[in-house]
Amino acid sequence: KFVELCGKLSAGEAVRWGFESAAAVDFNIHYHVGKDAVFPARQAQVKTGRDTLKVEQSQDYCWMWTNKGASPVGLTVDLKR
Repeated sequence: KFVELCGKLSAGEAVRWGFESAAAVDFNIHYHVGKDAVFPARQAQVKTGRDTLKVEQSQDYCWMWTNKGASPVGLTVDLKR
């Protein structure tokens, strides 16, 4: 149903990210402040995405893809600091 990749990032860092999926998925980059989630990036029902996350706040950041369909979906991810 979903894939999530998380890691600690420090303010001032940048992460180039990209992905391709075989079918449309919901995508976001998020981190948590208490019980709230903050979303530096969010896209609904996309097959590809590419950008650079410029980290403004030291946090554990998560890249997350959600498959709302009934069939499995292939996903290729590229993350580079």
